[in-house]
Amino acid sequence: MSFPRFEHLGIVVDDLPAAVAFFTELGLKLEGESSLADSSAVDRIVGLDGVRSDVAMVRTPDGHAALELIKYHAPAAPDGDAAAPANVSGLRHVLFEVQDIQDVIDRLRKHGAELVGELVNYENSFWLCYLRGPAGIIVELAERVS
Repeated sequence: MSFPRFEHLGIVVDDLPAAVAFFTELGLKLEGESSLADSSAVDRIVGLDGVRSDVAMVRTPDGHAALELIKYHAPAAPDGDAAAPANVSGLRHVLFEVQDIQDVIDRLRKHGAELVGELVNYENSFWLCYLRGPAGIIVELAERVS
């Protein structure tokens, strides 16, 4: 029995260019962008009528996974809670292992990222922190302790 391959995670954002800038600053590579409109297939897949959206795919440098960043223009959606804490049900964070965590934090702050808690040396194995990124998504950063 083979395991399914994880391909991508979809994230709905309010500002697509800002989200692309954030994740490319993190080190992901922009793979492509497209616009979707007037597609009954897309409407049927996502269970909405009259979908109009812009999509950008950013992929990890190793090519193993990607984020699909989606800006919906229609139909209108109810507001979510972009400031929801880490213990709310549902997808709450995505983790990236990085080389120089403090440098990454500093670079992402220029794109609006804010620490949720603190940068912590966890059991002398990893430096870990949570940052709030685009659309309130919590991005966890991890750097192995040498």
